[in-house]
Amino acid sequence: MPGLDIFLPSLKLPAYVCRNCGFWQRNFLKPVDCPVCKDYRHILPPEGWSFYSLAEATEAFLMDWEEILPGLWHFWNNPVDGIGSHSYLVQQEQGNIVFEGATVYSPQALKHISSLGGVRFASASHPHTYGALWQLQEYFDANIALHKGDLAWTNAFQVTHPFDETLVVSPQHRLLHAGVHFTGQSFLADDNLGIIFCGDAMKFDLDEGNPRCATGISSHKSFVRGISLTPDEISNYRVVFGKYKFNRVYSPFEQVHNVDSELVDRYFSHLADKYPEINFTHLSELK
Repeated sequence: MPGLDIFLPSLKLPAYVCRNCGFWQRNFLKPVDCPVCKDYRHILPPEGWSFYSLAEATEAFLMDWEEILPGLWHFWNNPVDGIGSHSYLVQQEQGNIVFEGATVYSPQALKHISSLGGVRFASASHPHTYGALWQLQEYFDANIALHKGDLAWTNAFQVTHPFDETLVVSPQHRLLHAGVHFTGQSFLADDNLGIIFCGDAMKFDLDEGNPRCATGISSHKSFVRGISLTPDEISNYRVVFGKYKFNRVYSPFEQVHNVDSELVDRYFSHLADKYPEINFTHLSELK
């Protein structure tokens, strides 16, 4: 059987990011279309596809970062095209963990991450939030852990740790398979900080005066296409969220400190009592 080395040049092909959704793919030339945009959970670009190279994306999409909690760093691009998911880095003695990929990491951000100890493991909840995980693998030789159900979307990087239902990435962190929004959709549970990184399982309306405080919750199969969850999918979410006690919820866009595991359970119980909708449920309805 031939060694892996003869296949590695494919991972050295140029990477291009779709400006409609933010998905990276490697190709000989700029791609002619994007598989994420063509998937039923997203939308096609009305004016046709446009792609940036790494240099073009780095110039167009500036990067900011902040330390939200001790040892928890938040990275995001502003401005940004497409989905524009945010990225989280958790510092760990055993090696830092990144969950969710930002659209592109600037040279300054990579240097800052290096000063924090680099990246041992990187993962994401689903293909909409892979972002530039490939940059972290290339720059830090990071391991990438993803559920086996989403391997078809990993053209831009090498998955070193595919997993089934659960993967322990540190004594305080484990990846949990959810499998609703995408086949391999997964969450990251942080025992140390009491956070569930929930991917697109929930979206939040935020208090205008306090961006860490949610006023409403929504869940969906596809928000932009208006596709609601089925009763079985609601039940599945309730089971997966019920495996872990948490007091904060972080999506790829919001960091919410007033929603805990009990409130999330009441929310999915609330959805199960009626035909599911993608409208926001005000937190006052869940008390």
